[in-house]
Formats: sequence, structure tokens, C-alpha cells
Amino acid sequence: MARILLIEDDSTIADGIVLGLKSHGMMVDWFGDAKQGEMALQDGMFDAVLLDLTLPKGDGMTVLKNWREKHIDTPVLIITARDAIANRVAGLNAGADDYLVKPFALDEVIARLQALMRRSQGRCQPEVRYGEVAYQPQNRQV
Repeated sequence: MARILLIEDDSTIADGIVLGLKSHGMMVDWFGDAKQGEMALQDGMFDAVLLDLTLPKGDGMTVLKNWREKHIDTPVLIITARDAIANRVAGLNAGADDYLVKPFALDEVIARLQALMRRSQGRCQPEVRYGEVAYQPQNRQV
């Protein structure tokens, strides 16, 4: 079961995300401010993070940069109302794995999270081929 860290200050949005992720079999830990969220990832094991940028007690971008400086490589999907291209580029350059602008469809959030977790676990390709040789990483078979 995947464990997701959600850092979002809007309780209405957070409640919807939590319900949606739980209905897809994921566990969710929700924090409403930057300080608590930053500490949670440093103290816990998560498969992925949903991170808002505009937060009380700090900025999500700063939180992300701090994690990456500490070599915390948990996949991060930014969810924010900041829709300018410059914001998107800055978020990705700061270490986010994906960036999604609010409002968004919950199905898309779930699909993006699942893709991030697959990639982080090395399961993005079911088979690697080189000439006549095929390697299946999931089965560890050649």
C-alpha cells in the first residue's frame, strides 16, 4: 500500500484528495503548513509527496529545495495555483518530479502519482531489449 505525504493548507482540497487517494488504496498523511510537512518527510518514509507551494509557516518551494539539499529523493508532485510558466520551470528545476496547476481532476493526480511511484521504483519499462536479448526487471529474467 502506497503511503503519500500531502502538504496542503486548504482543508476542502485536502479532504477531497485524502478521500480520493484512500479510495484507491493509498494511505495519506496530511499536514497543513510548511514546517510540519517538511519535518514529516524528514522523519517518515513516504512513496510520494503532493506539495502545495503557498503555505502557512513557509513556502513549498523552500521546503522542496531543503529536501533536495538533504538528498531526500522521494518523488514530489507540486499542486498549486501558481500557473505561470516561470513558476512551473522553477518548481521542476528546484527538484519537483511533476507540476500540476489547480484546479485539477483527482483522477489525473492519482495517475501522475502512480507514474511517479513506478519510475521511482524502477518499473517504468516492463522490458529492456538489446538486439536478441530481452531483460525483464520485474521478473529479473533475461
